[in-house]
Amino acid sequence: MLSLKRYGWLCVLGGEVAYVICLVGGYLPWRTARGIELHHALFETLPGFVWGSFGSIILGAVYVFVFAWIFAWYMVWMHNTSLVTTQSNG
Repeated sequence: MLSLKRYGWLCVLGGEVAYVICLVGGYLPWRTARGIELHHALFETLPGFVWGSFGSIILGAVYVFVFAWIFAWYMVWMHNTSLVTTQSNG
């Protein structure tokens, strides 16, 4: 059985690391100008996110935190319920 607390915090850690890497990647000039615009536009699909704003970076981290916990809850529920066996009366 998976522990929601442990799995949830691992999902949060992984999500936040990926979020920071993606943010840093948005500032590195290894893409075309159009690619950078697309990268910024994808982040700006998050409600309230404005590229380059410190408050938006924190808001994005909060979104990742919430989504990671929702994902963790779902995965733990799916995993743990798949391990439950029904016992026959006999």
